[in-house]
Amino acid sequence: MKRNHIILIEDDDEAAFYTKEFLEDCGFEVDIFTLATDAIASMKFKKYDILLLDLNLPDFDGFEVLKAIKNSIAIPTIVISAYSDIKTKLHAFRLGALDYIVKPYNLEELEARIWASFGKSNVLEDSKYIFEINKQNIIFKDEKLNLTQIESKILKILIKNKNHTTSREDLASSLSELSSKRSLDYHIKNIRKKIKDDSSNPNYLKTEYGVGYSLNF
Repeated sequence: MKRNHIILIEDDDEAAFYTKEFLEDCGFEVDIFTLATDAIASMKFKKYDILLLDLNLPDFDGFEVLKAIKNSIAIPTIVISAYSDIKTKLHAFRLGALDYIVKPYNLEELEARIWASFGKSNVLEDSKYIFEINKQNIIFKDEKLNLTQIESKILKILIKNKNHTTSREDLASSLSELSSKRSLDYHIKNIRKKIKDDSSNPNYLKTEYGVGYSLNF
């Protein structure tokens, strides 16, 4: 099941770690590189959906990276940099950057800019998030859901794989060792109740008979 794959070139280990952790919680796959040369080599044989590029790197600056990939690797690029002056920003855009975000950046804003770069958005209904994972909580239409631990595990898996069918076997991994696989149906039923989703004609949590479930939003 395909997940959007991000490549992050960042030599600040702490910033890279927290960015990777947050974006993976949002359902992305993230590869981190400290050196531009290693990252460019990876991009030549591995398909990425977006590049997050710091400008200050140990081997080359970000501008050299933009020049190197401009005519050879087609990838949307968001520059992440502590430089906030307009001259630096314009230079990045002229070299092909799609967006520019100044450090220190808000991770939720970064996620929104990533979705915008794909030409799509996960923000609907008057700019409210339908589903959002916020630390250990799940927010549905701006309200925290009151979920059991198992329900939370199941829903997080479905959110991360949104718009794709997740097999019953994958979801059953969230159940306790004492639970039967049939109890998955019970938990799905409870989740539907808590998000006020009509089980006979659900808007969000749909059953793919004989396969599993999909969360669509």
